[in-house]
Amino acid sequence: MRGMNETFAVIGAGPSGLAAARTLQRAGLLWTGYELAGEVGGLWDINGPRSTVYESAHLISSRTTTQFTEHPMPDGTPDYPGHRALLAYFRDFADRFALRDGYRFHSEVVKAAPSEDGWDVTVRTPSGKTTTRHAGVLLANGTLSEPNVPELPGKFDGEVIHTSAYKRAAQLAGRRVLIVGAGNSGCDIAVDAVHHAASVDISVRRGYHFVPKYLFGRPADTLNQGRPLPARIKQAIDGRVLKLFTGDPTRFGFPAPDHRIYESHPIVNSLILHHLGHGDLAVRPDVARLDGDGVVFRDGTRGAYDLVILATGYRLHYPFVDPSLLRWRGAAPDLHLNIFSDAAPGLFVLGMIEASGIGWQGRYEQAELVAAYLLARRDAPERAAAFDAAVRGPRPDLSGGYRYLGLDRMAYYVNKDAYRTAVRAATAALRGEG
Repeated sequence: MRGMNETFAVIGAGPSGLAAARTLQRAGLLWTGYELAGEVGGLWDINGPRSTVYESAHLISSRTTTQFTEHPMPDGTPDYPGHRALLAYFRDFADRFALRDGYRFHSEVVKAAPSEDGWDVTVRTPSGKTTTRHAGVLLANGTLSEPNVPELPGKFDGEVIHTSAYKRAAQLAGRRVLIVGAGNSGCDIAVDAVHHAASVDISVRRGYHFVPKYLFGRPADTLNQGRPLPARIKQAIDGRVLKLFTGDPTRFGFPAPDHRIYESHPIVNSLILHHLGHGDLAVRPDVARLDGDGVVFRDGTRGAYDLVILATGYRLHYPFVDPSLLRWRGAAPDLHLNIFSDAAPGLFVLGMIEASGIGWQGRYEQAELVAAYLLARRDAPERAAAFDAAVRGPRPDLSGGYRYLGLDRMAYYVNKDAYRTAVRAATAALRGEG
């Protein structure tokens, strides 16, 4: 069945999707949301079909730097709430603004393609497929649902899983566990494992900077919230402060970092250092190959394991859109402000940003920019045309002076202050402000 309407399609009902729905609602623009699960919440619904959270998952940024400005978390919410509190928060947000009414749940988008006068969105539901024409599409299906699974050479007699398949510490009980990768999820699971597994090792390829959740008795990311310091000064100051609080990670067996702090996403977990200091787990080198009942490492040593957990991150995943419309370059689309494609007017990507401290409000401001652009396209075409020219032009520098590592997982990384400043300025220009 094919219908024609002037609504915009919002794909996803996680934080970015809800932000998109709310900002379109505020702008008076019609929208329809599509969500694979039966409820709002995205990955924070641990029972959702594409959720990758686990029972011990908590925010790694504090609630005050993460929450939506227009909808603060309730009084009494912990500094770093867990997934249940966050799911309740998103459902409360949806209830407050009646966003559920605009969503079609149990609806998997299988194709979104430009048509002569809009976008055709094909959706699969339990009753079959339907195609509806929309005025545009806002992709907000998240960045943490498609596992990045490397192929390890050799053969392993035990079990190999990605962190996306990890839910509860009971999966580790009595087993010899190797965690491959020391990102935030890998370190969380390592801390879980020391209380349940027979033994725990963590294999790392490179060094990391470790940031505790609390500094001077306050959530670490609530400090230095004034005017941002120049990159080199902030790195120098924060590097010295971290040495006072966490010491030198090489003492615990980690390689020395090959980058300055904030040039790669830091590990917001000091408990793993605590457990390393108590001998509860050990750091091993990068994996060379699987070897029957064990693993051989790059330095020639070997360990015996029952379970290997790949904490190897996620890949961006927009399978329902022709990749050429997103201008993929390497591991990520090449988009103006990580949102706008010069190849596909009417297509917008929300949430494709990673930045220390960007929070959900940073995603909300992305959605505000899209809404401002859509209104300008309707009511102020000269301002929309000026913005279109910027979309076709060179990409702005969003690094804030930091020299980010050239890794796949850093392909869409930005500095929060540089990014939010650029997004707010573009929104103001489209609104004719200032």
